[in-house]
Amino acid sequence: MNRDKILFLAVVLLFALVNGYLLAAGELPADWTGVGVIVAAGLTLALYSFLYKDNPLFKFAEHVYVGIAAAYTFGQVWFPTLYGELLRPIFTDDPEVAATASVWLLVPTVLGILMLTRFSSRFGWLSRISFAYYVGLGAGLAIPRYISANVLAQMAPSLQPLSFSWEGLTLVLVMVGVVSVLIYFFFSVEHTGAVGVVSKVGIWFLMVSFGASFGYTIMGRLSLLIGRVQFLLDDWLHLM
Repeated sequence: MNRDKILFLAVVLLFALVNGYLLAAGELPADWTGVGVIVAAGLTLALYSFLYKDNPLFKFAEHVYVGIAAAYTFGQVWFPTLYGELLRPIFTDDPEVAATASVWLLVPTVLGILMLTRFSSRFGWLSRISFAYYVGLGAGLAIPRYISANVLAQMAPSLQPLSFSWEGLTLVLVMVGVVSVLIYFFFSVEHTGAVGVVSKVGIWFLMVSFGASFGYTIMGRLSLLIGRVQFLLDDWLHLM
């Protein structure tokens, strides 16, 4: 038996002993609530065991997470959408629910069925109809929102009147950043002389933006880690 197997058995035994002590001491209730806390703590430790190396505990927790996520997604698609909006209005005996049913419900149903023909080598071309409709509809809904959120909303601060105040200084920085970044991505002119200087300023603005985005991502991940540590120390071990 190698070192990894011994460590694996030791961790499992230690986890079982800790849970047995918590149950015997009354720190955890001997009901389904306590079982849920124990399972959540075990899966949390198993997932973070990847920090040591890839191991069977991590693989087991990973597969459980993927399976639960897939089952939850299927449930969210089946009950509210397929069953709630399609099958129940069409095949129900309730006159009030049947009155809300529409023949137009068959249109998305047919489009969804055509997507499944992708698995057939003979009728796979039929799936292009559904995918073309889906891509066109998605683009039509996404493009106006993207322009409004990422273009117009970014242009609005640079078009406001300047003033001798901190707000005016902020507007100047926004304007300089927008112009310098646009010049940096303008490759039709060689980046030498004044254009090169302005493009370097644009690089600094890009680095600040990337750094802020990376810092925000790190803060989000740390908040998740802090939440899991608080769960282990408080809800499971009751040390806080």
